[in-house]
Amino acid sequence: MKKSDAELDGFKAYLLEKGKREKTIEDHVRHITNFRRWLQSEGGDLANLTRYDVQQYIKHLQNKGNKATTLNPKFSAIVAYARYIGQSHLVENIQRPEIRHTRHISPKSLSRVDRNRLFRELERSGNLRSIAVAYTLLYTGLRVSELVALNRDDVHMGERSGQVIVRDGKGGIARTVPLPSEARYHLRRYLETREDDDPALFLSNFKQRISIRAVQRIFEKLDIHPHMLRHTYGRELVSSGVDIATVAELMGHSDVNVTRRYAAPSMKDLEQAVEKVFG
Repeated sequence: MKKSDAELDGFKAYLLEKGKREKTIEDHVRHITNFRRWLQSEGGDLANLTRYDVQQYIKHLQNKGNKATTLNPKFSAIVAYARYIGQSHLVENIQRPEIRHTRHISPKSLSRVDRNRLFRELERSGNLRSIAVAYTLLYTGLRVSELVALNRDDVHMGERSGQVIVRDGKGGIARTVPLPSEARYHLRRYLETREDDDPALFLSNFKQRISIRAVQRIFEKLDIHPHMLRHTYGRELVSSGVDIATVAELMGHSDVNVTRRYAAPSMKDLEQAVEKVFG
């Protein structure tokens, strides 16, 4: 085994010990692998890492067009690696772009017209899995990563009620979310077509657990990002008068300030307000 591979294996073990999620570990290792490749091209290496290397890599990423939101996960991986090797000083006071938040605008969600179009087109397709995926996302507010990780035994469906158990949400937060009757109906229809004993709730066309990319493809033809269904869920709850703390619990937000975005006006709301006065 190469020394560099042993370094990454040790890093993986360290992240596991810290209780990091599998997806986080994969991302961190990928970012450090890319960092190592760049270091080698510049005559450096992970075994003799310097703070100068870190700063120059951040500048390199910026010059390649990486914005703050893209760059931050890569820097977070380097921070974790510096802690792993016991040299946290390597990432102190590193200059990098700031994320500029626009909290006064609600995240983009689906209008009622867009929702009607979405479900009408999906039902016309006759694809029961796609229909069930869409209803589950909209009626539970799950993240796509949470949806694809669901197993059949994470879903409980009765005649009058139902729940979805998210065992490993963002930040390792587990939660139970109510499953409304319409979502239960379409899930049952899909599951009745399954003749396998695979534990995954949703399977791909290749009879494997469905991937995030496969879910994205369901909505691409309609020019919709699946995360918009989650935003719609949050906005509808807040608009209906559900208190922020309850919405935060349902959506798995550790910070209620994130949830408060759904109480802010959307861009459509602002456009309509201006049109009403000046149109």
